[in-house]
This record gives sequence, C-alpha cells and structure tokens, in this order.
Amino acid sequence: MRVTKFEHATLRIDQSDQTLVIDPGSFTTPLDDLNGLVGIVLTHEHPDHWTPEHLDRLLRAAPGTPIFAPSGVAAAASGYDITIVSPGQTVTVGDFTLRFFGGTHAIIHSSIPTIENVGVLVNEELYYPGDSYAVPEGIAIDTLAAPLGAPWLKIGEAMDYVLAVKPRRAFGTHDMTLSVAGKTMHRARLQWATEQGGGEFFVLEPGESLDL
Repeated sequence: MRVTKFEHATLRIDQSDQTLVIDPGSFTTPLDDLNGLVGIVLTHEHPDHWTPEHLDRLLRAAPGTPIFAPSGVAAAASGYDITIVSPGQTVTVGDFTLRFFGGTHAIIHSSIPTIENVGVLVNEELYYPGDSYAVPEGIAIDTLAAPLGAPWLKIGEAMDYVLAVKPRRAFGTHDMTLSVAGKTMHRARLQWATEQGGGEFFVLEPGESLDL
C-alpha cells in the first residue's frame, strides 16, 4: 500500500490498482489519474477538507464512487450520495477496510460551534485523525498522518498526540496554514515526538509518497 500526500489535508492511498482519496479540499490542486478510484472519505464538513469542485471532478473520473463521511458532511453536501459513517463503524470498499474513530472536531474557539469529525484507519496500517486528536485506543498504529498546523492546533498538543499514539512511522499533514519556516519547526517537533516511541518521522512534500 502506498500513501501520497497532497497539499494540506488530502491523501491518496493506492493498493494494487485501486485508489482511495481522503479529504480533497480547497487548498489542494486537482488530482489526476483516478481511473482506479473506489472510495472517497471526508472526515468533516469544513471546505479545506472537501469542495463540490473536487467531488465533481472525482466523480467524473470514476462515476458512482462511494463517499463516506459523518452526517454533517451529508447535510453540507446534500447534492451528493453520502454514506454516513460514525465512530466504531467498519466498512469495506474494494481492497480497503476503513475503521472510523473519534467523533468530534477539535475546539477552535468557544464562539465557533463544534462539529462532527471522524478519524479513519485504512487497512489497519494508516491512521488519519482529521481535525482531531482522537487516539484509536488499544490499536498499534503503523503509520500516522499527523496534523502540523491549524487554527485549532497548538504544537505542544500535537506533540502530546503523537506521543500518545506512538506510531511506528509518521508524517505531517494539514499544513497549508504554515509558512515554510513554520512547517520546518513543527516537523522537527513531531519528529522528536515520534522518535520517543521508537518511530521514524518522514518529511513528505505535496506529491511525495510513502510505501507502507
């Protein structure tokens, strides 16, 4: 299985000749070569994690591709056929088994309503928490896609999150709100946190991949 990081929150996972896309949002350039697309996961409703333009493009490339998301996304994307998922659920699409965790978006500010968010574990190997610090309790995480920057993120809390998960491998995502200097600093902090649990941290720029 191969994971490719794109701008901000978007991940592409390839297994054999099948593809899964997670969170194609407003900071991400259009994806291509999607003939093998079998599933789309949207962790929550914020536009940096999905846009109608991205969904339309993906569905033109692979008509009928199922979309999995919490109910808030189904309400926001009412023109699309969304399969609603919740923490504790497991679904299979093509060669991908998806287990969902969490349930709540990290707090941005008390004045901003809290929304649903699901983290997703793909094939028991790759975990992406969306916009949350949800820890899949009792599960050894092989590879963690760890958020680097966000209005809700404090780097010390992000470090504590990685320390709690103890992944064998990690790389940074959710990073378009950071300057180059900010990305470098936050990556170094998460590298330290990953190494405390005996893991290895990888720096992935948009379009770069990691074989799992």
